[in-house]
Amino acid sequence: LVSLLLIGIAAWGIGFGLISSFRVVGVVIAVGIFLFLIALVGLIGAVKHHQVLLFFYMIILLLVFIVQFSVSCACLALNKEQQSQLLEVGWNNTNSARTDIERNLNCCGFRAFNPNETCFSDCFRSHQCQPCAPIIEEYSGMVLRFVGGIGLFFSFTEILGVWLTYRYRNQKDPRANPSAFL
Repeated sequence: LVSLLLIGIAAWGIGFGLISSFRVVGVVIAVGIFLFLIALVGLIGAVKHHQVLLFFYMIILLLVFIVQFSVSCACLALNKEQQSQLLEVGWNNTNSARTDIERNLNCCGFRAFNPNETCFSDCFRSHQCQPCAPIIEEYSGMVLRFVGGIGLFFSFTEILGVWLTYRYRNQKDPRANPSAFL
């Protein structure tokens, strides 16, 4: 479910022109496909009572849990100053994200508007643009809390999946011949 949601959101972002960075979309789609394949391995292992596939599924799901839990906690633990520093580093290191932000939020520059720089916003023609930093910082805190909360929720469902896989991995197939296990 999460994998299909990731792939759908990435396609939606490209379709509506909200995201133009194919690297970001490619990573999101790759993570979605990876999670889908891992879920497929777990499903096949459960249906076939295949212990090796279930063990592989359990280990990969545990690793995904650790990464997702860590990222979720990091999202929830960032304070305003750290968010601001992180946003400024991201602003200075990417041109495609800067273009998307200026176009979608109708702002120019990060901390101050400079009419001599190029800007892709509609307000640039009238030279009445506000800087992007206050607008981005307003959204970033809300988005980080939302992403951190959703990530924590799904990470605990993943640890439930690891526990259930561990608990039921060694059960025998009820359709199998009982004398075959002797």
